[in-house]
Amino acid sequence: MNINYDKLMMEEIANLKGSKKKVLLHSCCGPCSSACIERLKDYFDVTVIYYNPNIEPLEEYEHRKREQIRLLSEWNIEYLESDYDNEVFKERTEALALEPEGGKRCSVCFGIRLKYTALMAYKKGFDYFATTLTVSPHKNSQVINEIGQNIGESVGVKYLFADFKKREGYKRSIELAKEYDLYRQDYCGCLYSKDGSKYDEE
Repeated sequence: MNINYDKLMMEEIANLKGSKKKVLLHSCCGPCSSACIERLKDYFDVTVIYYNPNIEPLEEYEHRKREQIRLLSEWNIEYLESDYDNEVFKERTEALALEPEGGKRCSVCFGIRLKYTALMAYKKGFDYFATTLTVSPHKNSQVINEIGQNIGESVGVKYLFADFKKREGYKRSIELAKEYDLYRQDYCGCLYSKDGSKYDEE
């Protein structure tokens, strides 16, 4: 079934009452987060968590993290520190090394990152958790949203459905990356995507 997740997000926003609700937004990188934050910040009290144990090598992970924090500092958006946990990613995906990009390995990766975000959202008392992952035209929004929904129900914190690539969200992320001179990577993050995919942020 083809679900309009962008419409679901707008319906959720329309039903918000009173003061801004708190959302913990998982971010994969500064450029992707830019358009998502811009779309959410008028309706939610946004805090960003950069939890990406898939990103290798460590220097790449740290580079993207610095760029993320720099953008948040310029925009006065809260940042929540997290662990790297690269060994967790390696253990969970080792048997899926031959999977194509966008396959089962990616779903496992989404689940690792969203589960951590949901647990932190629950622990810290957030009303929602969400992810920037759907802004990418290379990622399946339906898969990501279904994983987020299932994790939210299991953890006990509401998942904010979204398809941030809609309404030219990806185009806007490119514009903002240029405006703020943000580093834009040329592979998703894991070494599998670096070595074998045709992923291209441009």
